[in-house]
Amino acid sequence: MNRRTVVIGTVALAAAGFAAAAAYYPGGRAPAAPEGENTLVRPHSPVIGPADAPVTIVEFLDPSCEACRAFYPIVKQILAAYPEKTRLVIRYAPLHEGSDEAVRILEAARVQDKFVAVLEKLFFEQPNWAVHGAPDVEAAWRFAGEAGLDVAKARGDAKAPSVVAVLNKDIEDMKAVGLQGTPTFFVNGKPLSSFGPQQLHDLVAAEVKAADGAQTQ
Repeated sequence: MNRRTVVIGTVALAAAGFAAAAAYYPGGRAPAAPEGENTLVRPHSPVIGPADAPVTIVEFLDPSCEACRAFYPIVKQILAAYPEKTRLVIRYAPLHEGSDEAVRILEAARVQDKFVAVLEKLFFEQPNWAVHGAPDVEAAWRFAGEAGLDVAKARGDAKAPSVVAVLNKDIEDMKAVGLQGTPTFFVNGKPLSSFGPQQLHDLVAAEVKAADGAQTQ
């Protein structure tokens, strides 16, 4: 489900931020989250940022969601503002038709250390493949290939039981947290008081400040 009001206000920032996000995450690696089991963070979850960061941003996203596309560079800008103190944990919320296949593409991209590059490409090309009601998943595969993915190998990896397990667990967890739309954010386990880029920035800043205060005590 898309949050179109926010999309209208953030799309210009999104367009400007894609290049900066690409520069901030060279190599395209997104390792798994190191924490143990909980509803927000699972061991299989992709994580971007230092493993020991005191502030964890969890984002439930749908690769087909316009608001997720708009928020992508905004989140990366927040991470860039606190590079040693924040990390992003990605959870999948495939609410649109065809989004489950996009998730499989992303999980296959992780095997080749192409996760970030492929995620960026799918978001950038989203208007060309994620047509609601008529998604073109073959186009999504083609765009992933343009991002450097070995598509022939990835098609096999995307069918692995482990990928099915990731999808099933993330869907189970998104229901458990009462997901109302995408993107949905939690910062150190805390939901946003209201939805918006400034609210996300403010909550992250508050958690960074709290973490800094705890270190000085």
